[in-house]
Amino acid sequence: MSIVHTIILAIVEGLTEFLPVSSTGHMIVTSSLMGIEKDEFTKLFEIAIQLGAILSVVVLYSKKFFDFSRWQFYIKLIVAVIPALVLGAFFSDKIDTLLESPLTVAVAFIAGGIILLFVDNFFVNQTIDDDKNITYAKGFIIGIWQCLAMIPGVSRSAASIIGGMQQKLTRRLAAEFSFFLAVPTMAAATGYKLLKAYKTNPEMLKNKDNLIALGIGNVIAFVVAMIAIKFFITYLQKHGFKLFGWYRIIAGIVILILIYTGKIA
Repeated sequence: MSIVHTIILAIVEGLTEFLPVSSTGHMIVTSSLMGIEKDEFTKLFEIAIQLGAILSVVVLYSKKFFDFSRWQFYIKLIVAVIPALVLGAFFSDKIDTLLESPLTVAVAFIAGGIILLFVDNFFVNQTIDDDKNITYAKGFIIGIWQCLAMIPGVSRSAASIIGGMQQKLTRRLAAEFSFFLAVPTMAAATGYKLLKAYKTNPEMLKNKDNLIALGIGNVIAFVVAMIAIKFFITYLQKHGFKLFGWYRIIAGIVILILIYTGKIA
């Protein structure tokens, strides 16, 4: 994987991690289009640079994130992340297999896009606008929704935001809770992948070029994600999900055409 590949994938990760369009799906397709070999390091890189993206949440929401007087909020995040931790532990190998399938991404893009076209009409009486009113049960249910994103092409952001709205959270609060929930979820995923890589192939993490790629990728993902989050919150409150729905449908159709014509496999 070249330095150009590293930069492009990091930009894609930063742009798409917190938008309801699936960062994993975009990186799978981007990797295929650039002809990047799906070796162990590439798979690790695509997960590990999520760390840079989640740090953008910590920085942007630092006052709220580090308000330790709100200890109940941290417990809610822990409760919400449990479903992903459990399912991830049991289905890690299956997930790795799915991460190699552009066809899975294309189908999930289109299906998710159709849902986003109508989701604003599904939830119109949202009454919870303060995270103090998110109960532990609601947090756990949102965490279950988040698990849908284990299917490549299903957006973690979209799944958890829709889960929050289903639990009566406003769009803004559902999006913010989704951002906060990303921190323990993706930190756990990144930590697990790094630990697994260290145990099975420690030389991969001692390679200077690999370490440079991870460093550059995380910095770029961090900066781009900060910009994307600010845009998304503003746009979502004013306009809802419809634009992202159309984008997913069009992107899914384009991916299917690329698969059919042999451009990606």
